[in-house]
Amino acid sequence: MALDIVLLTGMSGSGKSVALHALEDAGYYCVDNLPPELLGAFVALEHQHHSNRVAIAVDVRSATGLPQLPQQLQLLRAQGVRVRPLFLDASTGTLVRRFSETRRRHPLNTHSGPSGRQDLVQTIERERELLAELRAQAHVIDTSQLRTSQLQTTIKELLATPGEQLTLIFQSFGFKHGLPMDADYVFDVRMLPNPHYEPELRELTGRDAPVMAFLQQHGEVAQMQQDVAQFLQRWLQALVRNHRSYVTVAIGCTGGQHRSVYLCEQLAQQFAAQWSTLVRHRELKS
Repeated sequence: MALDIVLLTGMSGSGKSVALHALEDAGYYCVDNLPPELLGAFVALEHQHHSNRVAIAVDVRSATGLPQLPQQLQLLRAQGVRVRPLFLDASTGTLVRRFSETRRRHPLNTHSGPSGRQDLVQTIERERELLAELRAQAHVIDTSQLRTSQLQTTIKELLATPGEQLTLIFQSFGFKHGLPMDADYVFDVRMLPNPHYEPELRELTGRDAPVMAFLQQHGEVAQMQQDVAQFLQRWLQALVRNHRSYVTVAIGCTGGQHRSVYLCEQLAQQFAAQWSTLVRHRELKS
């Protein structure tokens, strides 16, 4: 059986420890803070031990070896190793709040005394620069608005998808709550007819039959679905050739309750016959 490696990276304070515990619960042999220089030797050792599922956490504490990682991942794939890079991210404001609440020192902070908010912000931005190339090659999970249990569920959902097949993740969101950081593509559907202005539909969501019936009455909604689908059908094979395991398609309306939810559900159904699909609704509570 081919070795399946989950390479877990991300910003300090983004939830990597929680994710690593979820991977361990799922049966992965987990190694935290492995120096990138040892990745090849470690994989060879695991092959000898006949391990088939390994999770490796690498972060900015190994900054000097990070530039070597992309090339090492290419070599592993050439050897038949299945590599799924995951990158945990969060907004700078969220990371500052988390460090303040836990009173932890950022690993890049070399000062012995206490650091103010501005120092911490600058340190976080420096970390973003160091990890930018790894982020660009990974599936990004924005943990800014995720509780611990939600992050664990997200990790387990991703692990349940076929690792050898690209997984399409359709995520609805509301622009008034901010753009998602983990989207590969963002489509704005705020120009479509809004069920919010129909009193009997206001408290419902895009998963409810009356809202679906309302949106299906308008041809531009179907046209938007067709346009998004055509774009994805045009480019998904190219993403597969680029070794992408996951692609997140974010669809946003004003509040993330009606139009974006409806289109995510419809697109997931449309693509389910050809691709593995997941649906997430960021603004819905259930």
